[in-house]
Amino acid sequence: MSQRQVDHPILEVIPRRWSPRAMTGEPVSQSDLLAAFEAARWAPSAFNNQPWRFFYAHRTSDHWPLFLSLLGESNRSWCVQAGALVLLASKTTYDHNGEAARLYAFDAGAAWENFALELTHRGLVVHPMQGFDHIAAKSALNLPAELDPMIMIAVGHKAHAEILPEALRAREKPTPRRPLAELVHEGPISV
Repeated sequence: MSQRQVDHPILEVIPRRWSPRAMTGEPVSQSDLLAAFEAARWAPSAFNNQPWRFFYAHRTSDHWPLFLSLLGESNRSWCVQAGALVLLASKTTYDHNGEAARLYAFDAGAAWENFALELTHRGLVVHPMQGFDHIAAKSALNLPAELDPMIMIAVGHKAHAEILPEALRAREKPTPRRPLAELVHEGPISV
């Protein structure tokens, strides 16, 4: 893996997290998954609503074919080697008043990041995907109306890029980030 360069000192796990597709097919331990779900549990959320909900299947479980079938064809081609598949959904309403939770996706994103950083810290790889059938997932997993399927996540042990379909091999590397000057502004944007 090429080394990502940071401009300011930060926790080393943050730039180390990226989204590989090449995985060995080796099972992911239940203890590693539970630790990641525990890390996600501690994410902040508006009104402490904690809207995220995780659904998962180990590759050795009876649920694996169902989760794999929800993926788009391109994602399915490499996810067959994941150790676990996870669907992250988020509750679109607040518990305290039943009203629409404007920040439900933002809050689920915070939970996703904690989940991903914990697994990265443990030496596993995680890859989030929007390429799945959201409607079929809602139906197949019996999600109530207020749960919005957000992403599916492949979790596994890192493998060499050569195991991937040829079209994906060149993309199997950490991506750079925009410079801070493009992302951060003190005060309004200068015109």
